Amino acid sequence: MCRLLISAIFIFSGIVKLIDPTGTAYKVTDYMLAIFGSSWLPWVATLMLAVLLGLVEFCLGIYILFGIRRRWTTRIAVALMVFYTPLTLWLAVTDAVPDCGCFGDALKLTTWQTFWKNVVLLALCVMSLRMRKHYTRFISEQIQWLVSLYSIAYGLFLAALCIYALPVIDFRPYHIGQYIPTAMEWPVDADGIPQADATPEIIDFDFAEADEVLADTGYTFLLVAPALEVADDGNLDCINAISDYATRYGYRFLCLTSSSEPAITRWQDLTGAEYPFSFADAQMLMTMVRSNPGLVLIHDGTIINKWSSDTMPGEEALHAPLHTLDIGRLHPSSYHRLLLSLLLWYLIPLLLLTIADRLVAGTKWYQRKNHALQEAMEGSAEQPVEYGEEQPVEGRKEQLAEDGAEQLADGDEIQDTLN
Repeated sequence: MCRLLISAIFIFSGIVKLIDPTGTAYKVTDYMLAIFGSSWLPWVATLMLAVLLGLVEFCLGIYILFGIRRRWTTRIAVALMVFYTPLTLWLAVTDAVPDCGCFGDALKLTTWQTFWKNVVLLALCVMSLRMRKHYTRFISEQIQWLVSLYSIAYGLFLAALCIYALPVIDFRPYHIGQYIPTAMEWPVDADGIPQADATPEIIDFDFAEADEVLADTGYTFLLVAPALEVADDGNLDCINAISDYATRYGYRFLCLTSSSEPAITRWQDLTGAEYPFSFADAQMLMTMVRSNPGLVLIHDGTIINKWSSDTMPGEEALHAPLHTLDIGRLHPSSYHRLLLSLLLWYLIPLLLLTIADRLVAGTKWYQRKNHALQEAMEGSAEQPVEYGEEQPVEGRKEQLAEDGAEQLADGDEIQDTLN
């Protein structure tokens, strides 16, 4: 039970970070600002650190679950929690970073909840380290490297996909299908009275044209660029083409940014942008879409679609009014299919590999058992038997089987000790 709980927490924590590596990088930046007073790492290095953190936690959970390198994985788990626990205690006392980001946006915990969670997890990891020799392996030692390599490759692929094309699971309030006006309403109880200890799901959708965008029954393109100074300018032709398309069909196109007027002017000179700009809070923009810039499509107050700077629709996809195109409609089923496909691409090969390995291991164990039994019977047959002391045949077979099983058990115990 202890082993399953530890592996489940690490797998969940790691997979959430890999699904949203950009959000994890934002949180790493918050930690650096709180501890060092500045973010001295370049953005690319911060993003790589976020991916590495998620990959370590994900693989650590998988290794503990399957019993891979039990001595080293349990030691690394303890070392990780020895680092996390005092860090979260400092956060709880100082409130330097209100949200620790342990589980990303999937599960929000207060700083004190995070600290006590880490205390319990540290105790479980220490217990796991002491009991590691009693953990059963689910795969043989010969193919541990294959499961390890596959888990690492899958984690890296998932992180790269979510950086390139936005998180495959959006835990934030600005997810596709969200009706923003309802999300901005204050939660009420059964009697219709606003709850004092609750807040609306969306509290920061605030810029000069926000009310007009929500009241518009047509389509609105929002180009979201938290920082124009460092925005990706590799897809400028596509952005301008979308702006021209919106103008041609009478749709609103607006760029939201937290940058200053000089930065906006520089962007206009660089890109030839003729669309309007509006100032918005940087935190809201980074929450809305994990790309700089990113594109959000809103229709009648509902978020219909989102794109990163690398996946924005090209001219060939914008050849007709939006209500006649797939990108202008909600497709929740396609989202679920993508999520299911990503999950099965990891679970099915891992399950088949585990089953095949167990069949091979069971066959080898049965062969060794029969071989040990035959050797014991042959050795017994060569020994002289004194008159009156010969055992019954069935009793002798049972004794030889027990002797062979004890030899196999001794061999397994020696192997566990070496591991």
